[in-house]
Parts: sequence; C-alpha cells; structure tokens
Amino acid sequence: MKRLFLIGGTMGVGKTTVGQILKKRLPDCVFLDGDWCWEMDPFQVNGETKQMVMENICFLLKNFIRCSAYKNIVFCWVMHEQTIIDEILGKLPLEDCQVFLISLLCTPEELERRLQKDVSDGIRREDVIHRSRERLPLYRALHTLPVDVTELTPEETAARIERLCGAEESGRVGCEQRQPEPSAAATER
Repeated sequence: MKRLFLIGGTMGVGKTTVGQILKKRLPDCVFLDGDWCWEMDPFQVNGETKQMVMENICFLLKNFIRCSAYKNIVFCWVMHEQTIIDEILGKLPLEDCQVFLISLLCTPEELERRLQKDVSDGIRREDVIHRSRERLPLYRALHTLPVDVTELTPEETAARIERLCGAEESGRVGCEQRQPEPSAAATER
C-alpha cells in the first residue's frame, strides 16, 4: 500500500525543507512541492492560474501514486483551507493509499524569525511576513494532525512525522489518516 503525506503550513514554517528530508529518509520516496507549480514570471494569481496549478498538482500526484517505483509520496503546499485539501484528495486514486494529513505550526514570533532570515537572505520579500502570520491560525481549524515545529529542527520535525505516522515501521499507522469528505471536487471525477 502506498503512503501519501500531505504537509501543509504557512509560508516559511519549513514544509519544503522537511519534505526534502523525508524524501531521503523514507524508502522509495518522491517529493513534490506545490510551489513548483507556481514557478512563473510574472507571478499571477487568478481563477485561470489557480485552476491550472491545481490540475498540474493533481496530475503529478496521480502519476506518482500509479507509478510502481514509489511507495511514499510527500507533497507540501500552503493548503490553508480545508477545501483545498478536499479538492486535491477528491481528484486522486486513493483506493490503495494511506493518506496522512499534517499541518506544521509554530508561534508567530518563531515564524517571523524564520521569515526575517529568508528576507535577509534574499529568498523572500518583506511583505510575506504579514501575510504568513495572518494565515497561521487557519491551520488549527483544519482536519489535519498539527505538528508544532517552534522548537524543532527540520530533521527533528521529519523524525516526529515518521513516528506519528508509523513510517518507521512498515504497515503501522499512527497518524491522522483520512479519506476526503464528499465534495463538489469528488463528484466531478
């Protein structure tokens, strides 16, 4: 059985770094960062580009699920609304998948510290700090397993996810495992 890890969290919380670590730690693993599907210039967010990005993400995830070379699929993206998670899950062939839904959280002060470092390093713009802090509380309302990373290194976070989801022992599941709620996305298949 395949394992699909959906890791959400606000900008700067550490999703990409943790995903890259999990890719190396989990056997037969592939990693997709949803932001790679937004890598465009000029960066435009509108109905058309949102739909295109969602379709691209689901296309890639479907192919990873169907590919016999991979047992573990790690996907990270902002996913700050339950409808985003449900739409993704509703478009995937999950019959032979265990799905683990995780949200990375931290204190607003730690988030600002991390983002300020990214701004100083030229990785992000200053305006991301306010937007990211605003979204932080949204992750507590989701149907996901919250993982507080305030005092964790990325390596410790990856190890905690492995333990919580039973990824260290084949066949054991200890993480929030969930099938999508019936939604418009599920009925459009």
